Amino acid sequence: MNYNFPYYKDLFENYGFRLYFEQLCFSRPIFADVSRVFRVMHEKHRRNPSISAQPMKKNNLEKFAKDFTEVYNSAWAAHGEGKRLEEGKVLKMFKTMKPIINEHISWFVYENEKPIAMWMNIPDVNQWIRYLNGKFGCIEKLKFLWYKTFKKNEKMVGLVFGVIPEWQRKGIDGYMIWEGTQHLRKHTDFKVTELQWIGDFNPKMIKIAETLDTTVTRKLITYRYLFDRNKPFERHPIL
Repeated sequence: MNYNFPYYKDLFENYGFRLYFEQLCFSRPIFADVSRVFRVMHEKHRRNPSISAQPMKKNNLEKFAKDFTEVYNSAWAAHGEGKRLEEGKVLKMFKTMKPIINEHISWFVYENEKPIAMWMNIPDVNQWIRYLNGKFGCIEKLKFLWYKTFKKNEKMVGLVFGVIPEWQRKGIDGYMIWEGTQHLRKHTDFKVTELQWIGDFNPKMIKIAETLDTTVTRKLITYRYLFDRNKPFERHPIL
């Protein structure tokens, strides 16, 4: 994400841009208590032999790109004017992200072999690139690899969370969160997580974040400018 100076807000709004939606960032300590509701849902689905959870693996990006695309298009295609992701583009994105993928913090849930939910996280790369003074040449890339290898990163960020419609409101999110949380507590150095970019038009995801006893740490604004100034302005519809 690019950094914006405080006066940018006035520049945009004085020109005529208006707030289309806010994106909220929620933070919580990794080792804080997880809601009893999530643990109850985890126990319920854990007893179902057809339900399983798997962390994302770098050596099988093709499979997880396919599964990600399937869940995303099912859970999110109705949002964003029906835009769907293409599996090939997702795989290309995953390959680009491969150097920073942590195999312990991105999770998929399956009903038998069918992907039904996913929870994508990455390390907060700002914890490493802040030492590079805003540059990313050959020397800085080597420095980045050194910091990534030897400098502990204690913050991870959530990028995407999705459950296919058939499994929404059934507690599969609680199963996935508690399954992944127990694992990453044992296998990583992360102490803080930030759930990023949850739109204020998405009360379901906000409710999940609040159930995790999070704190809103940042608010981002997406602006919209109507070229037809006579057209009534409307905020993003609630999902």
